[in-house]
Amino acid sequence: MLKKLRKNNKKGFTLVELIVVLVILAILAALLVPALTGYIDKAKEKQIIAETRQIVMAAQTILDEKYATQPVGGTVTLTETDDLDEIKELSELSTITNLITSSNDLEENKVYIVVTGTKVSEVQYQAHGLKCKYDGTEYEVVEEDESFATAP
Repeated sequence: MLKKLRKNNKKGFTLVELIVVLVILAILAALLVPALTGYIDKAKEKQIIAETRQIVMAAQTILDEKYATQPVGGTVTLTETDDLDEIKELSELSTITNLITSSNDLEENKVYIVVTGTKVSEVQYQAHGLKCKYDGTEYEVVEEDESFATAP
């Protein structure tokens, strides 16, 4: 009898063992997917904040250069026709399509910039399905279809 058991020595896994392994893998995948999605969302938010910072620094650099050429007490502004290409070049964001004059017109890859005196006081930028707003001190990110919180 022992010889028969040894002769019938099949190698491999049973169907039950394979199903158990697949169930364990499915449970692990179900736990991992939400965590990865959260990391991807955070990375997108950080990316749009970084791009908005680049735009702010580029716009401020252009304003500073213009201010240096103005007579004392002169005013400086940003115009789409003159400054858009320079902002694209300095910020290294060739995807920017327009400088717009109203935040209501904000669309994908458009930038709204407000200048107060010689300082960039507000920037709104939309890309990657998110909107980012710089209010002169901090950056706020919202979904594309949401609006920014207003100060009380």
